[in-house]
Amino acid sequence: MSNTTQRPSRRVALLGDRPGSYAIARHVRMSAQKVRRVADTVRGMDATQAIATLHFAPQAAAEPVRKVIESAVANAETSEGLHNEQLVISQIYVDEGVTMRRIRPRAKGSASRILKRASHITAVVEPAETAGHPPLKKASSAKNSSKATAADTTSDDTKEA
Repeated sequence: MSNTTQRPSRRVALLGDRPGSYAIARHVRMSAQKVRRVADTVRGMDATQAIATLHFAPQAAAEPVRKVIESAVANAETSEGLHNEQLVISQIYVDEGVTMRRIRPRAKGSASRILKRASHITAVVEPAETAGHPPLKKASSAKNSSKATAADTTSDDTKEA
């Protein structure tokens, strides 16, 4: 018995029926941990702002991340007819790629391993109005409102006494 259900396409898995586009860079010769640091800084940004930020970022991983975002924006412009000013990076994530193992000779005839890591970078851009990001809630306002009600009740108690 084989499984007859087909896996959804990558576009359907990433975007569903929403407008937008994606780009993937595979086998980027940098560790996923270092690339994730850069990807986390631009997640949720406007695409043009993210490209400008990455252009001047000092990390070496900024260049491949910038190229993936530029490719996703270009894909959205050509295939979906969207303008880059209205695009937002809705998803960006970095997966581990293959690890090449090399050997480094050490003392007394022993050897140690050198791990040359690679990563896969995926970026998804969508129009800002359909990106589906909930508005940021201010946690401080909830704290202030509870403090304000507590202050009101204590001031009322002191007035009665």
